[in-house]
Amino acid sequence: MQVTLHQDKCVASGQCVLAAQDVFDQRDQDGVAVLLDERPPAELHDDVRQAAAVCPALAIALAGA
Repeated sequence: MQVTLHQDKCVASGQCVLAAQDVFDQRDQDGVAVLLDERPPAELHDDVRQAAAVCPALAIALAGA
């Protein structure tokens, strides 16, 4: 699975971090999401799919999911 985070679309809701904290974090200064692992291990794929599904800005793209 390849994860892409479009920071320019991010609205800093933090839903991705709640769903997949090993893959996403937020910048302290503005809350915009940060991608920690663009190729997460298979055991995190369900969490990453959930993060993409709950993102209100549709800022997360998945390939090979």
